[in-house]
Amino acid sequence: MSKITAAITAVGAYVPDFVLSNKVLETLVDTNDEWITSRTGIKERRLLKEEGKGTSFLAIKAAQNLFEKNNINPEEIDLVIMATATPDMPVASTGVYVASQIGAVNAFAYDLQAACSSFLYGMSNAAAYIESGRYKKVLLIGADKMSSIIDYTDRATCIIFGDGAGAILFEPNYEDLGLQDEFLRSDGIGREFLKIEAGGSILPTSQETLDNKQHFVFQDGKTVFKYAVSGMADVSEKIMQRNNLSNDDVNWLIAHQANKRIIDATSSRMGLDESKVLINIERYGNTTSATLPLLLSDYETKLKKGDNLIFAAFGGGFTWGAIYLKWAYDKK
Repeated sequence: MSKITAAITAVGAYVPDFVLSNKVLETLVDTNDEWITSRTGIKERRLLKEEGKGTSFLAIKAAQNLFEKNNINPEEIDLVIMATATPDMPVASTGVYVASQIGAVNAFAYDLQAACSSFLYGMSNAAAYIESGRYKKVLLIGADKMSSIIDYTDRATCIIFGDGAGAILFEPNYEDLGLQDEFLRSDGIGREFLKIEAGGSILPTSQETLDNKQHFVFQDGKTVFKYAVSGMADVSEKIMQRNNLSNDDVNWLIAHQANKRIIDATSSRMGLDESKVLINIERYGNTTSATLPLLLSDYETKLKKGDNLIFAAFGGGFTWGAIYLKWAYDKK
């Protein structure tokens, strides 16, 4: 029997309608469009404003988009992996709820949290299940409602993040397409530089933590930027070397959309021409777990069967890594 590889066979996405532009942010905090654009590459981001709707709403919409575009019956899904840093609530798994709501009644489901690397780590998980031969259809969803944990009086974080969701389907492949290699890393040194201090087991919610705004994202921007630049560039270069890939061999870089300068540094280390780097940060900002699948959705028609893709991400914790994948289909 031929070797089983795990290939992406379908993509879906969803972003909310409400647009938070740099011009609007100028009215909220001491910043301006030129400053934000030059330092991050972001022009606008989408926010989920409807009362009572959380990350699960975004995830459900993305999964439904995938099903509708590709005429897939959700009852055929074996597993739903929910990559997110903003679950609907503690304890009760968001992925389990999403699976039920989308009609994946024959699937088991769970959440995966590795900050901005959640979707990348999820790709590794999904591929391993497929390669085991036990499962045929694994749905990986990356979704985050970052607006729920952002302080819109803090200009260090409110300019960066947005809400969104993307979904991909992994299936077995016997043509040696799909996931080829991965290089995933983590280092607990990052715990203090990008975090939400309160609401966990160390510092449970109290009136004091609420008053001190300790339930919002805190980021030491300079430190995170330094580690992200070196981390994403290192693993991307490493995975190319390990698979004997030259810059000519790589068709596309699918990089986490946190900061345009980090993406540029990564592509430069890889020796890639700008035309091979997929970018949509200017429209969505950093949607955390959703950045990679949103890129695939936006550029799906450009991707050709057999194309060599390098995925790269960096997140809080710290978590980071790169994945080498051969694209498995042509989308018309």
